[in-house]
Amino acid sequence: MSATQLVEGVLSGNRRDLARLISLIEDEEPSVPEALGQLYRHTGRGHIVGITGPPGSGKSTLVTRMTTEYRTRNKTVGIVCVDPSSPFTGGALLGDRIRMQEHALDREVFVRSMGTRGHLGGLARATSDAVRAIDAFGKDIIIVETVGAGQSEVEVIDIAHTILVIDVPGAGDDIQAIKAGIMEIADIFVVNKSDMPGAERKVTEINAMLDTDPRERAWRPPVLMTNARDGEGIAGLVDTIDAHRKYLVDSGLLAEKGLQRSREELKTIMEHKLTTELMEKLKGLPEYERAIKKIADRSDDPYSVAERLITKFLADYGRRVAESERKR
Repeated sequence: MSATQLVEGVLSGNRRDLARLISLIEDEEPSVPEALGQLYRHTGRGHIVGITGPPGSGKSTLVTRMTTEYRTRNKTVGIVCVDPSSPFTGGALLGDRIRMQEHALDREVFVRSMGTRGHLGGLARATSDAVRAIDAFGKDIIIVETVGAGQSEVEVIDIAHTILVIDVPGAGDDIQAIKAGIMEIADIFVVNKSDMPGAERKVTEINAMLDTDPRERAWRPPVLMTNARDGEGIAGLVDTIDAHRKYLVDSGLLAEKGLQRSREELKTIMEHKLTTELMEKLKGLPEYERAIKKIADRSDDPYSVAERLITKFLADYGRRVAESERKR
């Protein structure tokens, strides 16, 4: 079944069709772009919450507790957990999905694990498209939990409206906190496992870091304490996420984020499409193989070769577009 054949089912609330569509998105099935184009006008309603932080900080347990809290408030929830992939098979452990089994029978909660498949930055390349599909499906809240690989996870800022950075007592000192790139993208800081020694100190360290931030912020990221194992602080966290969403709407930043996300989406799609078409065109061509051999024996360089191949490709592409326009 092609991706376009699943569109109607996704829009009518068929969970199985949504799961199938996300699988096709991950597999880059050829009809996926057309299907996502049909779904696009139905997106933009869900609030996307990104959750990142170091491994072992309790992100999955926190997501489970947040989901429970949202369900008590009659909010529907979609969850995308990005798991590390095997470098050999490309498969993922999907441990987050196992830990969230308590919501498995709730029809208003949709959980999907995705492998990074070697993509850096803590997010699968297909994550943005999967989030869009879940948004079109009609979920009120969409939670994106990243791998937890460290400072490179700033990519989540391109997807989420509200970003939670999770930390735990004893996880590095205040100097490391200042250096960490992910500390600069937080809308809300969460010190989880608040029953552990050093929780108050961790809150003080993060607040001290915020005090030294030279940027002027209309929204100063609050620092909250939670204990996801027993649910302590979860209701307050959800209240703060709601407050941040209201701030984004009232300040106009939600529309601004939407504009920036649209810009990045278009750029990413064009880069991927052009790169894919270029490599398909070059694959197996004698001149391409000769160019590689010249680079290998140092009679040519990869920079000049890349420039020539891209220039030729763009010229051919331009001619195809012009011819297509003439036929209309």
